Amino acid sequence: MDLTESAPQPELTTKKHPRQLYMLFFAEMWERFSFYGMKALLLAYMVTQLKFDEPKGYAILGSYAALVYTMPMFGGMMADRFLGYRRAVLFGGVLMVIGHLVLAIPQGWSFFYGMAFIICGNGFFKPNISSLVGTLYSNNDPRKDSAFSIFYMGINVGAALGGLLCGYVGQRINWHYGFGLAGLFMIVGLIVFAIGKKSLLEKGLPPNEAALKKPRFGFITNEYLIYGGTLLVVPMVVALFNQYEVMDFIMFGLGGLSLAYVLYIAFSLEAAAKFKLFAALVMIISSTLFWAFYEQNAGSLNLFAMRNVDMNVGGMNLPPLSVNNFLPPGWVVICSFIFAWLWPWLNKKGKEPSTPFKFAFSFLLMGIGFYVFYLGCKNANGGLISMFSFVGGYFFIICGEMCLSPIGLSMVTKLSPVKIVSMMMGIWFFASAIGEFLAGKIGSMMSVPAEVAAANNPVTSLPYYADILLKIAQGSILIGVILMFLSPVIRKWMGNMTDDTRISTVTVKDALDKPVNV
Repeated sequence: MDLTESAPQPELTTKKHPRQLYMLFFAEMWERFSFYGMKALLLAYMVTQLKFDEPKGYAILGSYAALVYTMPMFGGMMADRFLGYRRAVLFGGVLMVIGHLVLAIPQGWSFFYGMAFIICGNGFFKPNISSLVGTLYSNNDPRKDSAFSIFYMGINVGAALGGLLCGYVGQRINWHYGFGLAGLFMIVGLIVFAIGKKSLLEKGLPPNEAALKKPRFGFITNEYLIYGGTLLVVPMVVALFNQYEVMDFIMFGLGGLSLAYVLYIAFSLEAAAKFKLFAALVMIISSTLFWAFYEQNAGSLNLFAMRNVDMNVGGMNLPPLSVNNFLPPGWVVICSFIFAWLWPWLNKKGKEPSTPFKFAFSFLLMGIGFYVFYLGCKNANGGLISMFSFVGGYFFIICGEMCLSPIGLSMVTKLSPVKIVSMMMGIWFFASAIGEFLAGKIGSMMSVPAEVAAANNPVTSLPYYADILLKIAQGSILIGVILMFLSPVIRKWMGNMTDDTRISTVTVKDALDKPVNV
């Protein structure tokens, strides 16, 4: 029985949200605290503590982020077919706890193994905890959208607090204490879920308990095969980190095959369906480029904040990693309220932009944000840009995100033929992974030579960032202008499909959380 399609339970007909939503809210909030708190430290730790040269650090960070966004497809499939959401969340949470605690061990081997455990754990935890949110409501329950808005607010609050606190502890006290703090809050999130899961009753249980417990090799059941097989992936991920050059062939090869296969399907369809699929492809490809620029936050902008942003505010010297990793989710929380009002207001006046135009506008806004960073570089005082420029640049970047992220997932499902919706969703998520991977490639262009970094002189390190920040701004604005001119054509390809004017707080980091009802 598909619980998301079941008839509404008596509690679902009341105006209040079920209490289970808040249990899932806090479990996810603390998990996101740990995940983004740890991610805030990664590149800076590799460059300053492990003494990796910067191109290698960017390559490993890009590989890590790409795998993080690829594994949920596997974890979601295992939950749908075998484990159920609850066991998948618990298993993923345990793996993530192990990963965070391994990172806290001050040994050279622990770094790659800790990240590998987190990648595998995230694959099970991430897509399935929000799928549990979906089981609390029937598809036509009017509270469902607001429930996800509440849930995603927890995501962004957790991400903001994690970046703030773990960034501070890691940079100012001890790097491994920062990783350890992330692990402690991952344990808190797991405890919240373990205690509260009983209140979910039958929701999120395995679709076929008998099949899950069926022995395959003696006493080894399907369930243990999944657990064991996942653990075997850990050393494979470590091997990829040690041979990160292989990721180029994996990511670009699979990306090319995916594009070729979708085009092959498209040309076999009737005209209306074919052009809708073309419109979906334009959005998927453009989103890949968007995330490639956007995700400089987790990479190059971390080092930029450490070296070239004036963190002295009111006599206080703020920790750069905390500031840089607090700003994006902090702005998301604020901008979500702004855009939640803006789109319905424009819709009532008949002036709401079409979806293709919103995509175009997202690139223009992001380009403006990076150009603000560049202007800060041009007006830097002693090689340091002002905090005003840094905070202001992020405001425009997050406004760009609000124009693309909340609508992309929905549009892809609506534009794809029914028989290949799941495949197109997988390609959408994989496009995000490619974007993360490309972000590492772009970030490496801002690599500061070791001798310049060792000198710790903002004046000499600034030019390595300023030039590429300008190029990102120019490239983003150019893509936005191209998409703006293409908007009428794309809208025509979309046919009579209506735009979804609703907005939630879902972001790039968490778009793959939302279950899709087709």
